[in-house]
Formats: sequence, structure tokens, C-alpha cells
Amino acid sequence: MFRTAIPRVSHMNRCLKIFTTLTIGLPALLLGTAQPVTAEQPSPVTAIDIVLEPDATMVQHATEANQRLLKDFPKGFALGKSHHPHISCLQRYVKTADLDKVYEAVGKVLAEEKPTAWKLKAYKYYFIPWKEMGLAGIVIEPTDDLLKYQKKLIDAVTPFTVETGTAAAFVTTNEDPDINQPTIDYVATFVPKETGEKFNPHVTIGLATQDYLKKMLDEKFEPFTFSSTGASVYHLGNFGTARQQLKTWELKP
Repeated sequence: MFRTAIPRVSHMNRCLKIFTTLTIGLPALLLGTAQPVTAEQPSPVTAIDIVLEPDATMVQHATEANQRLLKDFPKGFALGKSHHPHISCLQRYVKTADLDKVYEAVGKVLAEEKPTAWKLKAYKYYFIPWKEMGLAGIVIEPTDDLLKYQKKLIDAVTPFTVETGTAAAFVTTNEDPDINQPTIDYVATFVPKETGEKFNPHVTIGLATQDYLKKMLDEKFEPFTFSSTGASVYHLGNFGTARQQLKTWELKP
């Protein structure tokens, strides 16, 4: 049976703070102190995101919506290599030395649950307002299968997790060399704040002005079904981006 849920404001406000800062640069007072990263030695802790990869149907819808938002707000982020449409199921800090064990644990869950056989339903756009802007996405009904899958992932990965990490646990680039405190805190509190009954699966599609998003939400949304084609573990970057694919599974339906 499907359970419907509206994304919680606390969750999406954190997401909006992260993505708004990425694109339009909020003052440091709102972000907290950014922590510089030095990459001389591998970090003993890695910040990861375990995601479901959506099929072409969802990718097409998300990409088309993202292109609409970029026309309204060109400074927003484009979906692509560093912002690939995906459904985050679990973010955690894990011991870098145990990454292979994490992959093995996730693989066992995937073998039991077979998420590519699920039919998922996207049923609306939404946005969370902040000042004149909004962070938009496509909401997915949180099925019992998704909730059970997330719970199994949590249990499987828990032996390899650590309570928190530092900026060194993330991927950085020359263009984005720092990791801000909200990013660090978000991963640390993903369990329990974004799990169980609080889990709100969605695909983020971008930023735009509230005026434009209100018009977009007034349009009739045609619900559609889609599936996942596989699952991946990503190394997280600043602002919660899935920067580097560490492991992927192409699963059979």
C-alpha cells in the first residue's frame, strides 16, 4: 500500500540552504564556518550517499523541469554529471578502510530487495520557499518497499559507520574547495531525521524564483510511474552533491 507524505519543512529547509548557498552565495553567517580540506592523506572517514538510480522516464521529466527552471533562474544548478537525478536513500559517515565491506553489505540488501522490480509513482511538483527563491523537486510516494529497503540499508551499514566526520570526509574541487558546516551536520543527522516515517523520497530538479514556481505548481501535473535501473554509492561533495561514484550496481528487473 502506498503512503503519501509531503516533504518535511525541516528536511527541505536544510536542503534549500545547501543548494541556495551553492548557486547564489548566502553569507557565511547563515552557513557556518567553511572548513578547508587538504588532500595530502586519505581521510579515515568518507561521507557517502546510497542512492537509487531512476530510469529514463524520471531522468527525462527531471531534466526537462530543470531546463525550465534554468530559463527562469540561470544561476541555478544544471542536472548533469555532478547533479545526476537520483533518489537518496541513506547518507552516512563510514570508515574509509571499510568501504569494500560497505559495498558488500549494500549488495546483499539489493539481492534481497530487488528495487528494480518496484513501480514507483511521481505525483507532484513541490518547492520550499526561502525569501524570493524556492528549491523544487518531484515528489515520489514512499512505498512500504522503499521504507523497508531504507531500514535494511541502515542496519547493514551501521557496523561501519562513525558518528560524524570532518570536511576531509568529502570530495572537493578547485571551484569548490571548502565544505560548509550545514553539509557536515546534515550527513551526521540523516539518521534519524530523514529516515523511517520521516523519509520523503524525491528527485530535486533545481532552483527558481517563487513567482515562477507558483505558476508551475498551478499547472496540472500528470502523475507517472517509473522504476530504478540500479543503485549506487556516491562520495559526497559540498552542499550534499553526489560528486564521485564509488560503486554501482546495474540490476535486473
